[in-house]
Amino acid sequence: MKPVIYFFKQLYAYSGKKLYLNLLGMVLISLLDGVALLLLIPVISYSGIVNFESGNSFATRALEFLQQIPSTLGLTFILIIFLIVNIIQNLISRYVTIENVKIQHGFARYLRLEIYRDLLSANWGFYIKRRKSDLINTITMELARVSAGTNTFLQFITGIIFTCIQIGIAFLLSPKITIFVLLSGLVLSVFSRGFIKRSRELGGRTSEIAQSFLAGITDNFNGIKDIKSNTLEQSRMNWFRSISQRMYDEQMGYITLKTASQFYYKIASAVLISIFIFLAVNLFNSQAAQLMLIIIIFARLWPRVTGIQASLEQIATTIPALKAVINLKKESKLAKEIDDLDDQTIKPIDIKEGIECNHVFFRYNQNQNVYALNDIDVFFPSNRMSAVVGKSGAGKSTLIDLLMGLNQPERGDILLDGNPLTKKNLLSLRRSISYVSQDPFLFHTTIRENLMLIHPEATEQQMWEALQFAAADDFVEKLPQQLDTIIGDRGIRLSGGERQRLVLARAILRKPSILILDEATSSLDTENESKIQEALERLKGKMTIIVIAHRLSTIRNADQVVVLDKGEIIQKGEFGQLASDKNGVFKNLLKKQMGAV
Repeated sequence: MKPVIYFFKQLYAYSGKKLYLNLLGMVLISLLDGVALLLLIPVISYSGIVNFESGNSFATRALEFLQQIPSTLGLTFILIIFLIVNIIQNLISRYVTIENVKIQHGFARYLRLEIYRDLLSANWGFYIKRRKSDLINTITMELARVSAGTNTFLQFITGIIFTCIQIGIAFLLSPKITIFVLLSGLVLSVFSRGFIKRSRELGGRTSEIAQSFLAGITDNFNGIKDIKSNTLEQSRMNWFRSISQRMYDEQMGYITLKTASQFYYKIASAVLISIFIFLAVNLFNSQAAQLMLIIIIFARLWPRVTGIQASLEQIATTIPALKAVINLKKESKLAKEIDDLDDQTIKPIDIKEGIECNHVFFRYNQNQNVYALNDIDVFFPSNRMSAVVGKSGAGKSTLIDLLMGLNQPERGDILLDGNPLTKKNLLSLRRSISYVSQDPFLFHTTIRENLMLIHPEATEQQMWEALQFAAADDFVEKLPQQLDTIIGDRGIRLSGGERQRLVLARAILRKPSILILDEATSSLDTENESKIQEALERLKGKMTIIVIAHRLSTIRNADQVVVLDKGEIIQKGEFGQLASDKNGVFKNLLKKQMGAV
């Protein structure tokens, strides 16, 4: 029940007074429904089919004054009141229904925005421990189930309120009959516990299958080129057929369970009312008026009792999705690194001296003794070009992640002009950085919109200047719509080199004070790599440039080269100095790439 209580608190935090107004509306609807029920008694009495006058119930005494009105006028008067009551009841019901839908979808939107904001504010460590498909599944499919559960929850509250008021009215009409109905409902609730438990288990399987389905689909489309080039279509089709069957079986299991529970409830209803009428007629010698009350009370109360049971089953199936949403929200909050993403008062940091790693230690798994970075002590001077090189797995990208504040050192400090990098200056640092990764990311939209993403106020001239700087203007000019050409998902309509140049142009358009290139020239040909080298040379002295490179020709003009191996700095100095060290690792790397002796 903890997830449901937490859910209700969140619902109340969002809706506030609206929730109370809706609850009041539900109370009024139930009361008016009860009044309409009481008005049926004199109507039936006037008809002569059944006589309620001889009864001693509260209802007959309360409506005794109506008996003094002449029958022709009395019936008309009661029917008019009955009509007015129904009109008011349906107007309130319409208002409550609309407001409930507003609360349901508004609350889902509120949760979606809150979770998405928390996800964007979470640190990099939060993401490297999770599959992105699991995150997508939670904020789409699981959240959709929670939204549907909100509607069920509101219906459940409505059913509880309506039932409580109807029970009160039923007690006024006939306490004995009402007690029997309640006892029957209590017995039914005991038997329904099995259905609720199975519903919860079914909800858990639904979440598990949905997660596996989305993860598999995401992997398939991300790797579609490999699938087609390696003729893996049949194996992927077999997987899809298998999980589709699981989804079908799960849906059929849900329908089977739901129809089974409804079947038992309806059969139980028919059995109970038959038994009670039989006992009432044969043992208690009930009159026609009393039998009419039995039918009315059962007809009004029993569907509500079974409806509450059905709502409980539906809520039980939603609990696993609710837990997934709650857990994601809590975990992303715990991983929060930035308090206010929208704070425009925070300006880019102006680093005058440089960025320093002061005896930095870092490992991804605290339970292992292997450090990704071990006692890193290095200074990256401001407005100079520094290069970080080494074999694959040496720790180059890990070091860059620390410099950008994506990860935090286990020991040691990242210093900005001698001041430690903390949450207070993290956003300021990020706003001064442009980062170009080895795997360039572009959105499925136009080149113009991809560029304006990082600089919304950029003019067309500024865009072309950035494209020219990144040696991307030639191929953009040849595209059908030039800047307005749609480049496909992740820029798939462009070559690898074109994507990298476009991302580099976007980075330059921001006019950063710190430019970080993570293998940004790896997909470029020799001619375009030379152009990027010339561009970087022009930037030297104007911004701090940090480059990770496997192709050592890219960093020939670097002011400083840092060589990493197994998480440790093994060499550090100028390009020419390290290249002349015949016993150094850097010299060996040059030999392999350039055939140097």
